[in-house]
Amino acid sequence: MSTSSNSSPPDATNSAKQGKPATRFLMQAAFAIAGLGLGGILLVVFGLAMAYPNLPELDTLTDYRPKMPLRIFSADNVLIGEFGEERRNLVHIREIPDVMKKAVLAIEDDRFYEHGGVDYTGILRAAVHNATGGAKQGASTITQQVARNFFLSSEQTLKRKAYEVLLAWKIEKNLSKDQILEVYMNQIYLGQRAYGFSSAAQIYFGKSLKELTVAEAAMLAGLPKAPSAYNPVVNPKRARTRQQYILQRMHDLGYITDKQFEAAKAEQLKVKTDSSEFGVHAEYVAEMARQLVYEQFKEDTYTRGLNVFTTITKADQDAAYLALRKGVMDYEKRHAYRGPEAYIDIPQNKEEADDAIETELADHPDSDDIIAAMVLSATPQQIVAVTATGEEIKITGAGLDMGRSWLSDKAAPNKRIRRGAVIRVMQEGKDWLVTQMPEIESAFVAADTHDGAIKAMVGGFDYNRSKFNHVTQAWRQPGSSFKPFIYSASLERGLSPATMINDSPISFDAGQTGGQAWEPKNYDGKYEGPMTMRKGLTKSKNMISIRILHRIGAKYGQEYSTRFGFDADKNPPYLTLALGAGNVTPLQMAGAYAVFANGGYKVNPYLISRVTDANGKVLSQARPDKAGDEANRVIDERNAFLMDSMLKDVVRFGTATKALVLKRPDLSGKTGTTNDSIDAWFAGYQPHLVGVAWIGYDQPKNLGNRETGGGLALPIWISYMQKALKNIPIEERAVPEGVMLIGDEYYYAENPPGTGVPNIDGGSRVNPADEKARDAVKNELF
Repeated sequence: MSTSSNSSPPDATNSAKQGKPATRFLMQAAFAIAGLGLGGILLVVFGLAMAYPNLPELDTLTDYRPKMPLRIFSADNVLIGEFGEERRNLVHIREIPDVMKKAVLAIEDDRFYEHGGVDYTGILRAAVHNATGGAKQGASTITQQVARNFFLSSEQTLKRKAYEVLLAWKIEKNLSKDQILEVYMNQIYLGQRAYGFSSAAQIYFGKSLKELTVAEAAMLAGLPKAPSAYNPVVNPKRARTRQQYILQRMHDLGYITDKQFEAAKAEQLKVKTDSSEFGVHAEYVAEMARQLVYEQFKEDTYTRGLNVFTTITKADQDAAYLALRKGVMDYEKRHAYRGPEAYIDIPQNKEEADDAIETELADHPDSDDIIAAMVLSATPQQIVAVTATGEEIKITGAGLDMGRSWLSDKAAPNKRIRRGAVIRVMQEGKDWLVTQMPEIESAFVAADTHDGAIKAMVGGFDYNRSKFNHVTQAWRQPGSSFKPFIYSASLERGLSPATMINDSPISFDAGQTGGQAWEPKNYDGKYEGPMTMRKGLTKSKNMISIRILHRIGAKYGQEYSTRFGFDADKNPPYLTLALGAGNVTPLQMAGAYAVFANGGYKVNPYLISRVTDANGKVLSQARPDKAGDEANRVIDERNAFLMDSMLKDVVRFGTATKALVLKRPDLSGKTGTTNDSIDAWFAGYQPHLVGVAWIGYDQPKNLGNRETGGGLALPIWISYMQKALKNIPIEERAVPEGVMLIGDEYYYAENPPGTGVPNIDGGSRVNPADEKARDAVKNELF
């Protein structure tokens, strides 16, 4: 029997039978996997659906109110201080320049305006990139970063990632894209305590957002990923590498042109190395404003976003700061060099030497232009030193003058300028010179004579060295600068500028003083006999002031001085008050001299003009006492006029003639030098601006036998006024009603020549009379 031709071979049949179960198994496995996958997806979807209603509310986003620091501004809107844990300047999206937004989008989320909160394309792209071994990329969108920053921790778990996705969807559903971007650009941490790009622009570059260049915007855009790693202050090289990558991204995405790209790549950025530095040296102003605001707002001060507008102006503050620094350093140049600040043994190995030098110089921070340097080599002809920035400098010729005697081999080993010594240097033009940090302190304050608004205030030489505000906190003896208030009091007791008073030695025995004998002297030890009261003030004669106070009574002099704002308990009623042996602050002196300048009105110096919240709503507004309001009058207008007339003579002919360099006839003032030259003052004014300068040691000691208020404090005042009074017209003071000009002298109408007190006895001894108790003399200062 023949076999059919279409019969299959036995092997093929067996193979087919075996293949069917295998196919069936694979199909079943595929269905099972698909089922498990679908089940997993359904489970995930179910989980997400259950979790979505339990997501946190978005109130913190929809009603975004971040912690805002306290910001202090000058009267002309220059930021001078910022206080708070988070340094932030809230800006609306419309105020953020396009270049800043594009820089951020280029590196963080270039499809931000296209996706719905989660960028699936970006996730796929990052997954492929990471799988092929490239540098690890993330795929979190800006919306996801907002969700994470506000509501979630930074832990790397699937649960946290799932919640991040859900929150991103919810945020996108409730906020517009611009609102999300606005929140992100205000909230993100960018290093140096800066939160948000507006604050970062100020901290890193000292600019507002709208002033940023493309290159600067790209630098800031690189910070969100790792603020410490890409911080241009701490890691400038790494920061620049990332900045260049961002610029490339901006160019590739068409955000910037070829020309902009090339210019930005080549731009050399000037990053502020001191993040606390502002555009003006007003540290004492900012701290005083902070204290005043804290008294009112307590802990809300640092989180509510308060804006404090002070009365100072940048130009005035700059002028005062530079004037004070120059005055102090001029004093240092006249006095002996005290030697290096420290010594180290510099290792021979260069790397070890660099580390040792860097570590030591870190303990000697620069004071503006007074720079710490490590001496590498020193001879009588040249010093080679290196600064903290690594710059190597050479000092020769006149630059060695201050420390020349300390370069000799004969100098004491513990004072010699040698290798390993830490010295101070300054640069004048292209030349470097040896200098030193001053030990003396100084203060300067200027105010408007009409309402007391403080225009400039420098509380010390260097705020970082001493936070003590000498303008408001230093109680010092005013010396001869207090004499005008005694003279003013005498005008109310019948004396006049023409009253003759004997400039001759005077003494008080123990029986007269109730204590020890006292024999005061004139500063120069010279006596000129009888002279007018006007001349006595012009020449600052101690004997004249003492005789005036003895005549009117020390108790009356004390009480009268309180009209100007002085504290009675700080200025006891003894005859030494005539020589300024009490205690005052520079701020009190400014308010007191303003009375003479404005025609007899007491105005209280004030610093804060207004306080607003973060939205600009005024919370507090200054309402100062003003000149012209008779309720504020403390002395007769005629008295103020006569005192002004005499104080003008101090500038024209007396101890303040250096001020004539200003070439203004409307200047008045008085120098002050205390006993043993411990405090040096100058208090003076133009009709609308009063200024007070002081110099002395924190621990009182002699400034130098030839150092006076006219030589120390007056130059500071002059330097400030040269700038402050520029373009201010000269003002001539009108003679008030009730004042007569007879010959070349002014008199009260009721006290013409021949009346009142024409002269004061000039005997060598003063009769004790019945004023002994109130005129008892303290001898601790003389």
